[in-house]
Amino acid sequence: MINLSEPFDVIVVGGGHAGCEAAAVAARMGAHTALITKTIDTIGVMSCNPAIGGIGKGHIVCEIDAFDGLMPQAIDRAGIMFSVLNRKKGPAVQGPRAQADRTLYKQAVLELLKEYPNLSIIEGIVDDCIEQTSHAKNDTASIKGVILEDGRHCHAKTVVITTGTFLRGMIFRGEERYPAGRIGEKAVTTLAKRLESWALPLGRLKTGTPPRLDGRTINWKECGVQKGDEPPKPFSKHTSHISRTQITCGLTATNTNTHKLILQNLHLSAGHSGVIKGTPPRYCPSIEDKVQRFADKDHHQIFLEPEGYNTISVYPNGLANALPLSFQEQMIQTLKGLEKTKIIEAGYAIEYDYVDPRALFPSLALRNKKGLFLAGQINGTTGYEEAAGQGLIAGINAVLYARQMPSFSLSRTESYIGVMIDDLISTGVSEPYRVLTARAEYRLLLRADNADTRLSPLAERLGCLGKKRQNLWHKRQKHLREAQSWMTSFSLSPQEWQKRGFHIKKDGIRRSPDAMFVQDDMTFERLAQAFPEHASRIMAWPQDVQETLAIDCRYKSYILRQQKDVQAYKQEEGRLLPPSLDYASLKGLSHEASEKLAKARPHNLAAARDLEGVTPSAVLILLRHLQKTEKDALS
Repeated sequence: MINLSEPFDVIVVGGGHAGCEAAAVAARMGAHTALITKTIDTIGVMSCNPAIGGIGKGHIVCEIDAFDGLMPQAIDRAGIMFSVLNRKKGPAVQGPRAQADRTLYKQAVLELLKEYPNLSIIEGIVDDCIEQTSHAKNDTASIKGVILEDGRHCHAKTVVITTGTFLRGMIFRGEERYPAGRIGEKAVTTLAKRLESWALPLGRLKTGTPPRLDGRTINWKECGVQKGDEPPKPFSKHTSHISRTQITCGLTATNTNTHKLILQNLHLSAGHSGVIKGTPPRYCPSIEDKVQRFADKDHHQIFLEPEGYNTISVYPNGLANALPLSFQEQMIQTLKGLEKTKIIEAGYAIEYDYVDPRALFPSLALRNKKGLFLAGQINGTTGYEEAAGQGLIAGINAVLYARQMPSFSLSRTESYIGVMIDDLISTGVSEPYRVLTARAEYRLLLRADNADTRLSPLAERLGCLGKKRQNLWHKRQKHLREAQSWMTSFSLSPQEWQKRGFHIKKDGIRRSPDAMFVQDDMTFERLAQAFPEHASRIMAWPQDVQETLAIDCRYKSYILRQQKDVQAYKQEEGRLLPPSLDYASLKGLSHEASEKLAKARPHNLAAARDLEGVTPSAVLILLRHLQKTEKDALS
């Protein structure tokens, strides 16, 4: 029986990805923590796609692992198809991703949470917050706990709210609409009214999910096949290897018949009839939006993702919509391999309240309420990974606040989580925010492979690392230092490298082993063959250590160049932008950045940088354009 008469250090509201990560890190830091969720069955639920990671998102999951977080360990236990996206591109933009068994993922999250003896899970719905009014002049009220729907009072030194899409959530399907936080679960309304009463800047956003298909009615022979990586690469340093049997996914695509059908019936979609006021996510558009926005395309790829080992349910990634059920089935059956496919649960759109994140400090504490932190979709983001990353930071800072210690934040120079939070609190959002590698000006330094090198020292100082993770981190650091020392401890002439089996230009320049990694075919296996007297030492370095070292060596010159670019950008941010500049003509500028810049017409680079959707990379493109224009004018 949980004792509610004694106050907790930290209360976390919501059992989604943000809430679980916040509760876990608070408990790991030794705080007496409570996680309040509607029912234990809703903990760790994957409301939309059954997958973790991806481009940018995978970076955040690796950063969470550097803090010994929950999500990477859970997906390693529940993953059924692992792959690294963008493998053909540079390591900075490669994104680890894993398909999950929904049931196993929920089970893994709950098992991990139960490992913390100082974490209590309380079933209930939060209706209100307990406020303590300050009598000091110009001082704000403090939050000292929450009140549940059944009247129970839970007291705490600080509270973290992670309500996802539940704040006045409204589900839409054609003309059908009803209040819900997600399918089958009631919306949170009373708490939303409380936030509104505090004069917080609230807005409405919209997201959606595709229908779930009966896999037994799919003609898999007519669909393409998508295989995962072999061997599968884990997210967490806790995981030595993935032992679960891996699956394959199917591939199909929309076609001109699908597009014609959708365009003729757009008026049936709740997302296009004017009833939904919230802004949809740009980077995860509904199929209706895709067909309209990309009218030049005659097809859009659809990934058929089984939702687990023991279920018939299949998730058609790329078919989110807000069309009536009867029409959804008709649309589905225009796709190759799905001509006789039945729908288990229709797709829908959901609109919900969010708080303008500019009302937050970098710690994710509200500016006008002491002791109250917000994390996840309530801050205008989309995606499990963005939510978990915020939950981690909010949980850490909730503990620090409870202990009356200075707050903690990550800068955009050291992490994707820092990039995300800086973007949110600096420029706010006009659409659900999604982390992207293009948002990070230091992305060659912020790779998925070196997340623990960047962040685990911070996590260790904060007390976020469990003993096992701490030992793993120290062991990896020892290997890295040893390998770096050996690889720079000597150099050979071109002739000496040739004698050891390497084709190299006879330029007289001596090269150390780390300098040899500029060659694309250089590997540690080749290095071990070239130096048999050191082979056992070289091959004893773990695979992940070899990966990090190889990338650091191979891209050293590019990293230096990027640092110079950023320095130049900081020095030149006052440069004026011509009022008539044709942004659409600038090579390398994304459609979104071009659109935002053309609309806002910023007067200088600093103003351009502050626009939502204009990445640091886009600002560097503008800077180079201005520099070239000036050079051409002088020549």
